[in-house]
Amino acid sequence: MTATFRLSDDSQARFSVLRQSANEACASAIEFLVRDGTDRALNRVNVLDFARQGGLDEEKAIGAFLHASRLGIFDLSWNLLCPGCGGVLEANATLKTVKRTEYHCALCAAGYEPTLDEMVEVSFTVNPRVRRIAAHDPHSLSMWDYQKQVFWSSGIDIPEDRFDEIIREIVIDSVELPAGEKCILSVQLPAQFVIVFDPVTHAAQFIDVKGEPTRDRQDLAMVFNKVQAPSGTVTLRPGPLRLALENRSGERVLPAIVVAGDALHELLGTRKAFLTAKRLLTNQVFRDLYRTDTLDVDQRLGITSLTFLFTDLKGSTELYERVGDLQAFDLVKAHFQTLNEVVAMNAGAVVKTIGDAVMATFPTPDRALSAALGMREAMRELNDRRGHEDLLLKIGIHEGPCLAVTLNDRLDYFGQTVNIAARVQALATSRSIFATRPVVDHPASARVLGNSGYEPVAQSIALRGIAGEVAVYEIPWNGPGAGA
Repeated sequence: MTATFRLSDDSQARFSVLRQSANEACASAIEFLVRDGTDRALNRVNVLDFARQGGLDEEKAIGAFLHASRLGIFDLSWNLLCPGCGGVLEANATLKTVKRTEYHCALCAAGYEPTLDEMVEVSFTVNPRVRRIAAHDPHSLSMWDYQKQVFWSSGIDIPEDRFDEIIREIVIDSVELPAGEKCILSVQLPAQFVIVFDPVTHAAQFIDVKGEPTRDRQDLAMVFNKVQAPSGTVTLRPGPLRLALENRSGERVLPAIVVAGDALHELLGTRKAFLTAKRLLTNQVFRDLYRTDTLDVDQRLGITSLTFLFTDLKGSTELYERVGDLQAFDLVKAHFQTLNEVVAMNAGAVVKTIGDAVMATFPTPDRALSAALGMREAMRELNDRRGHEDLLLKIGIHEGPCLAVTLNDRLDYFGQTVNIAARVQALATSRSIFATRPVVDHPASARVLGNSGYEPVAQSIALRGIAGEVAVYEIPWNGPGAGA
């Protein structure tokens, strides 16, 4: 830890507001981080790791950082990642700038279609007006600090105790090359696959070193610029190499010659959980704070797996007729408030309400299933307090791929997964929860059902507008009034 940093009066005022708007323990932990954290700890904060180390609730920590971002304490960044090496291919202040249909990683020589599951990392860096850190001027960082803090994502679990040892093992040579400069590296090539890689321009040259060793000098040239050309491979023999490097990029570059062997794979292969864009989009605090400030109207981003939960009130028309508009309105309002609370408690977010119905999203099926059971129990408690079965909730759940879009000036979702979830909800009778096979078969869902004492009843049903029959499971109500 560094010496305690003295916050300005303006920053102290921001933290005062943060303590009022976010979880107190999380707000205090964030303030401690800004005051006493190292420069590196304040750059691209991995919120899930921050919560784990501080013994904090993940959802509350995410909410606190979102409030801190809105208050200008931290800057939120959406980082496009290579799923292979974990490198940051592009850092964005907003998802609206993620426009390309494919991103290319030179280090892995692979292209990827961006999805919001594991390819977009959300991180937080302290705002320079609150505290200035070295990463605010990334070209002041040393070569390997640049790799750690700028190129690699917060999901790379760097083995700090062995980092220097691994670097000595895999790096043949490296150089810091200022803009407009040239240099020559003279090295001995081992009989292994070698990569010349620069994390600044993301340029890479593969060298397949094989065959009989030679004493003759081999020559290779590499130019760094803003054009990301495809990674090429040359075949050379073990022995001396004269590598000519030229920097035309307009900024400092940091090329290194590394052996692409087990040690490199060990360095990049150990991962830890990080906050994904998919998870953030299913966070209720994010939806409340950022609303339409997420995607452009013409933008479509894929999600390979998202869980949708639809609810509707049974007999709401009859409810208005029976108790009157005013009382029915208060009941429906209380029902919405309760559902919102249950959704947020299970790491979900309410996408929209349609009449008396709710559409919500969750990062995983088990969270949606847990929310559904919680909703059903909450409605029972509301009815018990009233002494009348007015609020009978029908629930349907489905998981699958979808597109994140902007519809009617808000973040929404589109695709067959959404359609199936809505159709499954329409199957439900009062108090029954209907879920598809991907939901029930999820390993964590089995634990949720087992702990709750419920046994799903399987059936195969044809859904309107969906080709073929769909395996659907009913999770029946076992409490008072079962069968109603």
